[in-house]
Amino acid sequence: MASHSSQEGKQANIIDGKAIAQTIRSEIAAEVSQLSQKYGKVPGLAVVIVGSRKDSQSYVSMKRKACNEVGIKSFDVDLPEQVSEAELMSKIHELNAIPDVHGILVQLPLPKHINEERILGEISIEKDVDGFHPLNIGKLAMKGREPLFLPCTPKGCLELLSRSGISVKGKRAVVVGRSNIVGLPVSLLLLKADATVTIVHSHTSNAESIIREADIVIAAAGQAMMIKGGWIKPGAAVIDVGTNAVDDPSRKSGYRLVGDVNFDEACKVAGCITPVPGGVGPMTVAMLLKNTLEGAKRAMEQPQ
Repeated sequence: MASHSSQEGKQANIIDGKAIAQTIRSEIAAEVSQLSQKYGKVPGLAVVIVGSRKDSQSYVSMKRKACNEVGIKSFDVDLPEQVSEAELMSKIHELNAIPDVHGILVQLPLPKHINEERILGEISIEKDVDGFHPLNIGKLAMKGREPLFLPCTPKGCLELLSRSGISVKGKRAVVVGRSNIVGLPVSLLLLKADATVTIVHSHTSNAESIIREADIVIAAAGQAMMIKGGWIKPGAAVIDVGTNAVDDPSRKSGYRLVGDVNFDEACKVAGCITPVPGGVGPMTVAMLLKNTLEGAKRAMEQPQ
């Protein structure tokens, strides 16, 4: 890692998640057209949304659009807010049984009257492109086992590191946050890649001094700009998963998005850093497409 003196006056390299995701998407598009030529079929992704939350709607339309761009067939399932758990469950079972659907994604959060854990557990493990099935997470946690799918955001974080030439092996990595969606699985992935991993969370005392020792920081706490520039070890790699809206009267929308890291401060200390937006976000969608492609390849290559 760079010593302090060599870092002074330097700006961190900005990791362009948008550009890296675009490269990955064109790789996927090429593979999809090969599959189509070889098997006369393309990968299929079912995107299920319940209700009409604005943020969920925009995520879902982005995912469906991304499918179109790489030639993946998108199966759209839009259900009303008041759909019963049993109806949603039978919809999932229906999708499990359709051979042309290789991935099933249920947009979270679900309405309060539906048990998320129960619904996610019903998705066939072969189609669990979100990587949240307990069997996939369980295999991720075990040495010598491989899950069928890795969760998209954590997979995207590691892909950003590797495509930026940052080696993880033997490095000290600190993950800030322990959610099932990012914090926990990303720490398991780092461990699998031979990093020495510490997880910092709301009950950690002296979080700052722990983060200061990290060669790699993955920030996924969901707290706007909680990690200050002074908390970053000079030359460290910083992957900022946070997307927090903060008031900004100068913007037409009245807000802007910031990460969990104070970007302007961290830029002066880190070796490289992802921006928000334009860092991890585009990678999550690219990894979803990649998981769908992998699921389709597994299904098509199986002897019938």
